[in-house]
Amino acid sequence: MSVLPLVFTSGWASGINAYAVVLLLGLFGVTGVSDGVPQTLQRPEVLIVAGALFLCEAAADKIPYIDSVWDSVHTVVRPLAGAWVGVLFAGQSGSLTDVAAGLLGGSTALASHTVKAGTRMAVNASPEPVSNLILSTAEDLGVGAVVSFAMFHPEAAAIVAAVLLAAGVAVLCLLVSRIRRFLRRRAQRREERRLAARLARPPD
Repeated sequence: MSVLPLVFTSGWASGINAYAVVLLLGLFGVTGVSDGVPQTLQRPEVLIVAGALFLCEAAADKIPYIDSVWDSVHTVVRPLAGAWVGVLFAGQSGSLTDVAAGLLGGSTALASHTVKAGTRMAVNASPEPVSNLILSTAEDLGVGAVVSFAMFHPEAAAIVAAVLLAAGVAVLCLLVSRIRRFLRRRAQRREERRLAARLARPPD
């Protein structure tokens, strides 16, 4: 298996759903679908934690505004996960240095995470919840499909991931106005809650 395309693809996927990436790769290794998966990802405790967190993300990611809070928390987690998976692949192959793999996986994850978080802000600016659910489901299916494809065709999967990342950046640029609207609404809600709390406070 070529390592560089795998590091790039797993980094892109980690920026969208890091837990799904770890879980899928681990399952591919445990079941013998691929012998190129690092042993660390196949450990039972890693699979259990990744599976539990994947279920949490699957739920939180489909609830408007909760998904943006979840994304904010994972601004650090997803790039670190992409870097970690990249380092594991590099350590197993020996054809790529740990530093290079970590930088590639982490930076790619950060880029795709930024696209995802920004797109969710734009979607949350819309009053109906259906688009959020559809987008979240499409992301989950997309990550699963691309990571699975990478196990058998790493170079082609890396090209697909690069195209999806570029398309995501282009869409994000078009949705800037919606993102600003989302941020204004969130600031307004915070101010309303602060005012309500102040009015509910008993007088001295």
